[in-house]
Amino acid sequence: MAGPRQNTVTPEGAIVATALRGSWLGNRGILHDGIGERAEVVRLHRGPLWIICALRHKDWRLPQWQPGHFTVLFFHDEAVALAAGHRPCALCRRPAYDAFRSAWVAGNGGPIPRAYAMDRQLHEERLLPRTRTKRTHQADWPSLAAGAFVRLADGAPALVLDDRLVPWARATGYAKPVPRPQAGSVVVLTPRATVSAIRAGYVPQIDPRAGLPSD
Repeated sequence: MAGPRQNTVTPEGAIVATALRGSWLGNRGILHDGIGERAEVVRLHRGPLWIICALRHKDWRLPQWQPGHFTVLFFHDEAVALAAGHRPCALCRRPAYDAFRSAWVAGNGGPIPRAYAMDRQLHEERLLPRTRTKRTHQADWPSLAAGAFVRLADGAPALVLDDRLVPWARATGYAKPVPRPQAGSVVVLTPRATVSAIRAGYVPQIDPRAGLPSD
C-alpha cells in the first residue's frame, strides 16, 4: 500500500508526509504539480492567504491532487495550525474567525481588521522575506499563554500548556509533558500577532492527548 502523502503541516510550517491524523484542513493555494498519485508538493505557498478550515462544510467535497485546485493540507490540531502561521477561515469557521479577530484587536490594538490585513501581517511574521525559513521571535516564559508553540533547546517544537510543556513530533504528535520554566526566555514559533490574540482570549483547539484535563 502507498504510504502517507506530503500534506500535513508542522508547527514550523513545513509540509511533510506522516500518518498522524489531522483535525483541521488547510489552504495555502495550489502547491502541487501533477495529478493523483503522481502529484507532488513543489512550493510552500502561493501567497499570504493561509487558512484553517473545517474537515467538513455543508456537503462540499474537495478534490485532492487535482490540477487547478488548491492543495488540501491537514493539521494535527488548531494550536499547530496557528503556530505554522494560519488563521481561522471566515467561510466555514465564521464563529472562530470572529473570535480570532476580536482577540486580535484586544491583543494587538487597532480597529477590527479585514482578512487581508491579518493575512499580510501574518505573512510578514511567519517567514523571512523571499525564503522558506520560519521567522521566530523571543518571548519571556511568563508572557506565553496556553496554546502557543515554542522551540526547545534541542530544536523540537513544544506546546505551552499552563505550567507544562508538551513536546510534539511529526510522527506521533504530543509526547509526555515536562515542567514549564518560570523565568527566562524562549524561541517562539507562533507568530507574534497570534500569540497576542491567544493571550487576549482566543482559545485554540488542542488535541486532548496533549494532557488537557477531562471535563
